[in-house]
Amino acid sequence: MVASDAVPVVRRYDLVDAAATEHLGAAIAAAFDGAVRGVILLRGDLGAGKTTLARGCLRAFGVPGTIKSPTYTLFEPYAVGRTQVLHMDLYRLADPDELWQLGLDAYPPEEALWLVEWPERAGGGLPAAVLEVELRHSGARREACLKGDGRLLDRIEGAAGVESKGVC
Repeated sequence: MVASDAVPVVRRYDLVDAAATEHLGAAIAAAFDGAVRGVILLRGDLGAGKTTLARGCLRAFGVPGTIKSPTYTLFEPYAVGRTQVLHMDLYRLADPDELWQLGLDAYPPEEALWLVEWPERAGGGLPAAVLEVELRHSGARREACLKGDGRLLDRIEGAAGVESKGVC
């Protein structure tokens, strides 16, 4: 579910390699234009590029050092200015009820940005998303389907310098 009063828009982008996936992540970060808060859902099979996209987003926010998948810790918080960005990987979540036992109430999405890999493991227990990203294999390449408010998607396109390849 996308959090917006507007009808969500869906756009598709071709990603030729990991660098293109990181570039899209950086464009998503740029589109938030200082308002670093909300929930971004990252969907896709294993190896589809969810962590790569999150890494590009975090790098664009200025996070230094190694950015690894939070597969075993379930989430990693990063300080970005006066707010926090949480990179979550819920693949190992055994039960949706465990989600709120992680201490996420200390990082409400009205004050922080959540990048959530494997959101379906939360069983509908996540707040509404401002953006949904589905990454999938398309032959040797990947494609990303973004769903969100049209103005947000326009800002992402502008920052990425790419054009949508249509709808998903």
